[in-house]
Amino acid sequence: MTRPNSWKHGCAIFLFCAVAAIASPAQTFTTLVNFNGANGSPTSAPLLQGFDGDFYGTTPIGGANSVCEPGVGCGTVFKITTAGSLTTLYSFCALMNCTDGSVPISGLMQAKDGIFYGTTGSGASGGCCGTVFKMTGEGTLTTLLHFGLVNGATPEGTLVQGADGNLYGTTVYGGFTCVTDGLLGCGTVFKITPAGVLTTLHNFCAEYSQRSCTDGAYPNGLVQAADGNLYGTTTAGGTNCVALGGCGTIFKITPAGKLTQIYNFCAKPNCIDGNVPYAVLVPAPSGYLYGTTYSGGTASCFGGPACGTVFKITPAGKLTTLHSFCSESNCADGAFPTSALAWASDGNAYGSTSLGGDLPCGVEDTGCGIIFSITPAGALTTLHTFEGTDGDFPGPLVQGTDGSFYGVTASGGAGGDGTIFNLSVGLASFVSLPQGSGKVGQSEGILGQGFTGTTGVFFNGTAANFTVESDTYIRATVPTGATTGYVTVTTPTGTLTSNVPFHVIP
Repeated sequence: MTRPNSWKHGCAIFLFCAVAAIASPAQTFTTLVNFNGANGSPTSAPLLQGFDGDFYGTTPIGGANSVCEPGVGCGTVFKITTAGSLTTLYSFCALMNCTDGSVPISGLMQAKDGIFYGTTGSGASGGCCGTVFKMTGEGTLTTLLHFGLVNGATPEGTLVQGADGNLYGTTVYGGFTCVTDGLLGCGTVFKITPAGVLTTLHNFCAEYSQRSCTDGAYPNGLVQAADGNLYGTTTAGGTNCVALGGCGTIFKITPAGKLTQIYNFCAKPNCIDGNVPYAVLVPAPSGYLYGTTYSGGTASCFGGPACGTVFKITPAGKLTTLHSFCSESNCADGAFPTSALAWASDGNAYGSTSLGGDLPCGVEDTGCGIIFSITPAGALTTLHTFEGTDGDFPGPLVQGTDGSFYGVTASGGAGGDGTIFNLSVGLASFVSLPQGSGKVGQSEGILGQGFTGTTGVFFNGTAANFTVESDTYIRATVPTGATTGYVTVTTPTGTLTSNVPFHVIP
């Protein structure tokens, strides 16, 4: 079983901002930053909108410390304003032997206390096996944990703060098991306290049959759903495609560590249900979980295999394929998605494909990828087709509270080292809930804009006590009598509504 690298190296000279052409009166694509290698070159990790309204992210290369490879930095944490002003907050491998970590390949999360948490894929312990860190908004970094192979290696996928306050994540490799990869390990699910105490919840490939790890192998990250369980995907393993090492799985795991496999990909002839999922799942208000597979489906592309799907699945494991990519002429609808979807305020999902699109791009002309929207019923619309100069190999999208979408490309742009972009499709401002669930009496954060002068906060119609901490952030107490539903905020310019319901935990 193999897993391709999700990041790449590159180097150039200049950073600047540029504005791309308007696609339609209601749709505007803007390149905010062209990376230059020295200041970083992003991977497919998502951006995060912080409590201050700015966006935060990581690059696996670049920065001030070039000991990882001659002339190549070891990665950065950065922030960028909605206007495109980029600031490098931290350059990794600032400490001897990279004990602070190097090569961050995952995104950041911001906990209730405002502290950022993240991981690096390498650094310390002779180059193996990555770290967990916390960081202030000013860039002061503290390493919480060094992975050491037996407890996991190469964490990938943004950390999740559970309702219990602990952090949950996955490592691609490491752990005590993996017959097929010898000592490398097939990955883990872990829990870590904000103080850095780690508990391994599951070692993948613990259930081995013939050549396949029936419980999955190489996990991609986690999401916590409304039922309190954590859900994730594995790139390989499972009970199908045994000769190939398995086609991937979807699993759920309780915060206590009980893992249940809910779907094995390639369960249908010719893998028309998809195989090899590379992205985390996203929960929808309907209770479904939405995701993508890198390959499989009903349409082949570029003379090769089928090139990926969008699907939805119930927590009980009933999967519905919504779209098979390259169903349109010249793969105008994209091919080979590697990134998670974003659930947007209009009730649709938005995402990207790493290749495809009907515009010439690259030597092999396999397309530079697209941005798309898809309805819950499966109607897909191509919103933007990349041409290389505006980016290549786009990653996941995040919807900012201004209604626009923000994302990165792993390559392309003016210097060839990737970009940060904004795509406006005319959606209105809304409020975001950093924590999607909580109990009555708990203090919860609300992210948005124009909060100065707010006169009311309501949890599904029940008024809450609140404090306006800034123009972009409110803290509110879940009120007695509150029920699961949308959060609304009454501001001087109008009422803003959350894009997803807030789940009140009994």
